[in-house]
Amino acid sequence: MGGNSPCASCKLLRRRCAKDCIFAPFFPSDDPHKFAIVHKVFGASNVSKMLQELPVHQRADAVSSLVYEANARMRDPVYGCVGAISYLQNQVSQLQMQLAVAQAEILCIQMQQENPLANQQMPMEPDDKSFIMHNNLASLPQFINFPSSSNVSQEPLKRESLWT
Repeated sequence: MGGNSPCASCKLLRRRCAKDCIFAPFFPSDDPHKFAIVHKVFGASNVSKMLQELPVHQRADAVSSLVYEANARMRDPVYGCVGAISYLQNQVSQLQMQLAVAQAEILCIQMQQENPLANQQMPMEPDDKSFIMHNNLASLPQFINFPSSSNVSQEPLKRESLWT
């Protein structure tokens, strides 16, 4: 930044902020925590090298991604962002499975309403319906073929901002 107020990185690293400081546009002095967490996870030297290799118009997005990933790494050192993504993918798979079950139940009810004579001749017990539902799901691969690619534990996702 030059002048009187060094950027957050130069302040943290206790060095003089040059006019062409690569960190100054992205880590203002009024938000020191932002650089501190990125520095702790990636290191100032590595971040500097990454930013220097990028075109100027892409640097702001890169810093934003680094801050996001650094916050995620602080919360989950092993998986970082991937842990949150994996959790959400598993949640989508579970919801798709629930949707498939609901669609199969609707199909069953529609079939029962279309053929009321069959229902009168052979009444179904509640246990019979669940047995048929579970066996009919295997014949509906278009509804239930949702592979899961995660081995991350299914803990509830914390609703905290990763940008703080």
